[in-house]
Amino acid sequence: QDPTAAHYAFHDDPFLIPRNAANARLFLLSKESGRNAAKYIIKQFPQYFDKTFAEPNVLCLMPEILTPQIEGVSEEALKERIHLRKVKDSVDLFDQLIQAGTPVSLETTNSLLDLLCFYGDGESTPEKEEEEKEDLEEPGGNASEQKAPKRPFQRGSQSSGPRWSENNNAERIFKIMPEKNAHSYCTMIRGMVKHGASTKAYDMYIDLLNERHKADVHTFNALIAAVPYLKERFVERWELAKVFLDHMAQQKVQPNLLTFNALLKTLRRCGGVGRSMALSVIKEMKALDIEPSLATYDHLLSIFYKGVDLHTSGIISEVLDDVEKRSFTPQDPNDANFFPTAMQACCDLKDIKLAYRLNKALEKGDNWKFLDMDRLNTYWSKFFSLLCMMEQIDVVLKWYKEMSCSLFYPTPKNILDLLQALDAANHLEIIPSVWEDVKQLGFNRRHDVLEELLSLMSRDQHPEEIQLAFANCAEDIKAVHEQSEREQFPVEWTGSTLGHVALLFSRAGRTQDAWYMMERFQQINRVPMDQVMDEFLNCAKQTNCPDEAIKLVKLAAALGLPSSQRLKSRTEKEFELSEKQR
Repeated sequence: QDPTAAHYAFHDDPFLIPRNAANARLFLLSKESGRNAAKYIIKQFPQYFDKTFAEPNVLCLMPEILTPQIEGVSEEALKERIHLRKVKDSVDLFDQLIQAGTPVSLETTNSLLDLLCFYGDGESTPEKEEEEKEDLEEPGGNASEQKAPKRPFQRGSQSSGPRWSENNNAERIFKIMPEKNAHSYCTMIRGMVKHGASTKAYDMYIDLLNERHKADVHTFNALIAAVPYLKERFVERWELAKVFLDHMAQQKVQPNLLTFNALLKTLRRCGGVGRSMALSVIKEMKALDIEPSLATYDHLLSIFYKGVDLHTSGIISEVLDDVEKRSFTPQDPNDANFFPTAMQACCDLKDIKLAYRLNKALEKGDNWKFLDMDRLNTYWSKFFSLLCMMEQIDVVLKWYKEMSCSLFYPTPKNILDLLQALDAANHLEIIPSVWEDVKQLGFNRRHDVLEELLSLMSRDQHPEEIQLAFANCAEDIKAVHEQSEREQFPVEWTGSTLGHVALLFSRAGRTQDAWYMMERFQQINRVPMDQVMDEFLNCAKQTNCPDEAIKLVKLAAALGLPSSQRLKSRTEKEFELSEKQR
């Protein structure tokens, strides 16, 4: 891979290659927004896209026909609108059929419930269409995706999408159905879980049992995923999950991969109970000859390595033993979370060998495809921080050169980690090149980065060539502050920042620039450190500028500094002063 090349998602054009994570995200969102705008235009104005000029005509590349072709009030027209995902039109047509006394078949009514439960009574949107193509026939099957609620505990608050409103169209149609089968109940249960009505879903499941129907595996998956929203205590959650598993056995419903993933995701919310039962779940999977997916391992690592004391790397090592051997395919929406979660565990354990193994597993087959741009940045950012902490500086710089801006965009924390690694290895001469990257990444206004850079550059005396390079960096930082003064949110000078910049100018022999910084102390009511005053006096002596030395003494006296008398004595002793200057 060319380390100077942009990520494949971007246009290979200097103007269109993003320079930092914010721009990368903006560019990707712009591309997606353009796709959605194109879909919207095709959907709203299909009459302008009815000509076929392609020869031969490749149907899969042509826009879908989204305009209903069947007129009138009939069940066939209703089926067509359900197929076209016209939620409001489908409900209106269903109501017209009922009012006209026309019976609607159970199969068609169930299809309408599928549509309503998937979209939550809202219209389909371009953002939902890719997900809908896979899930509409099994609405709510992705209930294992639902996120855990924030503390404090809130029942049924797992979905961030449309909420399940009271007596919505799905509930209304379900109630007036003259005949209901297991599919009807299962669709309602999964729709309720998907849209945050877990308590209602559980009540609906009880109704299903009372009607002597059997739930399918997708419904049990949704109910198991909803357990954390039904019970508050960890033990109660595990007991309810076991109840659902017992019911599966009684109804002879064979669990699948998503069943175990939903169970492990629930165990993530069960504290110590989850840690005690997780490995038993994995053993049960193996006993049923169900091969774990990346999501399975993601949940397992989260159970053992998040929010607990880290004592051993045994679990993650065993996980990597399996992951290293396989090239995975997507089977669960949470598969994509594995690599960032595993790298975080490596960082928490401070185990660079495990991180290298994980990175090798990422490169196997198509595993790299699980990382979108955001996850890619998260993964490599954690890996680079671990490298800075544990590796030799030559190795760190090699990775930095190959990774930066081609694989990921360094975060401010990555820059601080790199600076600390340079400090530990006594390679501060590389700081000017890091500063160039800081400017490109847009971090030249961040106080923590500026403070760390200036602190390292000004801490010790360096050879003349390095001091000149440091002074150029200080000049850039001074320019950043001055340019921002005209903006709404300026970068504020602090006493330490002023002192570091003045120190760097003094050591480079730039007396006028150093004096300009000394004057700023009085303007912002800050007091320079004695080291800054002494370095400026040394600079004035080196450049033979007695006038600047006198100005310094006057400044110290004006600020009421105890060192003013000492500076005066040094000036009289080390400079040839005229009678007027004395």
